[in-house]
Amino acid sequence: MRVHVADHPLITHKLSVLRDKNTSSPVFRQLTEELVTLLAYEATRNVRTVEVEIETPVTRTTGLAIARPRPLVVPILRAGLGMLEGMTKLLPTAEVGFLGMARNEVTFEPTTYAERLPDDLSDRQCFVLDPMLATGGSLGAAIDFLFARGAQDVTAICILGAPEGLAAIEKQVGDRDVTLVLGSLDERLDERGYIVPGLGDAGDRLYGTVD
Repeated sequence: MRVHVADHPLITHKLSVLRDKNTSSPVFRQLTEELVTLLAYEATRNVRTVEVEIETPVTRTTGLAIARPRPLVVPILRAGLGMLEGMTKLLPTAEVGFLGMARNEVTFEPTTYAERLPDDLSDRQCFVLDPMLATGGSLGAAIDFLFARGAQDVTAICILGAPEGLAAIEKQVGDRDVTLVLGSLDERLDERGYIVPGLGDAGDRLYGTVD
């Protein structure tokens, strides 16, 4: 598995504002979108392309276009939705699928409650959006789900990650073609399975709490 931890002052600045508990939900959503666009630049470095002939105002030349089948972007509901706009701004021709996963707050194990994906993902490049790589349960389950449907390679984009989650994903994916792009690799998980220093519950901060 390839791991890329972004190291850019703009990313660090936006993360600092996201971490602040006083940052409002509207600002949090806007900064998440901007941050994901920056991370998507790194995540799509190896997106497949094909040569195409184009005509400029001066002459004919050869350029590149995104190859088919088109990449598939898969946000993990609900927090992953907050990352979708930032990803599709950079990759507007991608198709979008959804995976709904929830974490059991006692066992930390994920359960899948919804999915909207093609039945056959053969030869597809898939980009999974999950803000927090904590225990790795949800992301690992999503990666398994995509490969089970025939995905060829999977790139996961996370705003923050913990060493425990990173180790769990590395162990789980084995020799499959997986790339992980992180905005930051934080210190650890606490006893509740939250990333430290982290930024709290990404879903609640994006959309507010649901009683």
